[in-house]
Formats: sequence, structure tokens, C-alpha cells
Amino acid sequence: MFKNILLPLDESQLAEAAIPYTLEACKHFGSNVTLLHVIEKDAPTEVHGQHHLTNEKEAGEYLTSIKEKHFPNCDRLKTHVHTEEVSQVSQSIVQHSDEFSPDLIVLCAHGQGGLRDIVAGSIAQQVIANGNVPVLVIHPDEQFDGIKNLLIALDGDPDHDKALDAAVEFTKKFNAELRLVRIVPTYSTLSGEQAALGTMLPGTTQTYLDVMEDEAVEYLQHLLDGICGKGINCEAEVQRGDPAQEVVKSAITSNADLIILGTHGKSGLNAFWSGSVAPKIIAKTKKAVLLYPVRRV
Repeated sequence: MFKNILLPLDESQLAEAAIPYTLEACKHFGSNVTLLHVIEKDAPTEVHGQHHLTNEKEAGEYLTSIKEKHFPNCDRLKTHVHTEEVSQVSQSIVQHSDEFSPDLIVLCAHGQGGLRDIVAGSIAQQVIANGNVPVLVIHPDEQFDGIKNLLIALDGDPDHDKALDAAVEFTKKFNAELRLVRIVPTYSTLSGEQAALGTMLPGTTQTYLDVMEDEAVEYLQHLLDGICGKGINCEAEVQRGDPAQEVVKSAITSNADLIILGTHGKSGLNAFWSGSVAPKIIAKTKKAVLLYPVRRV
């Protein structure tokens, strides 16, 4: 797992915030790493107030400098400059995910507007929808201090449980602790058809939500029994409320360094994305978020 990592860089300090995570993953998983820069068509000379790479020569020199500075003893690292100018950088990254066959892509959410919106929407969505490549989204303002605590958010969908494999692997490799969390809505946080049904049948809806909570407790206990049997330090909790808000709150209280979310590719992803769970979590937290694509059989 995670034997080949793709790290797109654009020379900005913001993008370089993803380097420490990539370096740690490289060390713990023994990964090969490819540093990628895509030459943008009609590229501006500055991005985020910093010089922006506009040609193959300076892009190559930049990636080499990153290699020498941050990965001096890594003989499993290579650099690649995509020299054919492109208008859609996100699409080019997706295409390179086919070319280099990475099993992890590390991207930085750039803050307000700009690439942050691209990362939270276009790039992550396209990559997950296009293949089976997990995407690790890093917030530039979060100081990296290792990965000691992980949190995986589950929703009862058996397909999403497949993301547990990644969570368990991370926990083992980093000798970390793992928390499983399941969020059950409250009456006031229901939306769409569920909210409409709740208005018509408030008593029935409340009873149904209470039953959901009981089932969630049993569900997490079943998962815990299997995981803890592997010698992993883990715990679980069920919370009530808005999914994105409660996941972020749980990540804060548990001091999580990484949040893991299972997401469906292709048609399944649309439902997940439309529900705004992943984008809301990314927008509400500075924690690193691993979007792990799963497939329906």
C-alpha cells in the first residue's frame, strides 16, 4: 500500500506544505516518489505573490532543488516536468495518475479561493472518479508534527468500510492510535427528503434516529473487535448532529493528525460530493484529510 506517491508542486510555499507528509509517508511505507510540475498555458509570472514557473528549464531546476533539499538520501525519487502547456492543470494531474500509476497523490489546499477550491472540488473529485487513487489533502497552515492519531469517519456503508484497510495500515506503519467515528443525524440536522419526512412524521422519525444510534454502536463495536484483535490501539464513538461538523469536532477532541474518509468513485461519488460531506470537512478543518476511493462490486 502507498508504494508510489505523486506530489504535484508549483514552486509556492503553500504547495510545499505537502512535502513533510510526503517525506514521512516515503519513510514509513518505503515509497517511490515522483515530484511533478505541469507547465501551465499562459502561466502568470507570480502566484500567491511568489515567482511562478513558466518553462521547462526552471521547472526542472526547481524540482531538483526540492529533491536535494528534502529528499537527499532517497534513491527512490524522480522528477517530471510536463512540458506540453495545458489550460487545465487539474486534468493533467489526473492524466499523470494514469501515467505513473501512483497509489497516493498528495495535494495542498491553498487557502482562500484559487487552488483550494480546485483541490476541494475538481482535482480530488476527478482523480477519485477517474481511478482508484487515494488523495491526501494538506492544509498549509497546519504545522506537521508527525502522524500519531488517526480518525476514520464511517457511515455504515459496507463499501466505505474498505477505507479501514488504509486506516489500519497507517496506524501500523506510524505506530499511531486509531479512532472510529459514526455520526447519526439529529432531528434538526436532517435535510432533503429526510427532513420533509421528519416534518410529516416527527415521532416516527425520532424513533428511527434513536434506533440508528443503537445500530451504530453495535456496528462500531463489531469493527473494533476485528481491528483491536490485530494489536492496534483503537477506540470508537457515536455522535449525533451534522456529519461534517461532528467529524471535525471529534478530530479536534481526539487530537487527530489525519482524517480518513471513504468515497465512492464515478456515479457513487456524485451522491457523496453533492452531500458536501468531504468538501465541508476540508473547509472546516486544518487537519490533513485522506480521501480514499472505494468501489461497489
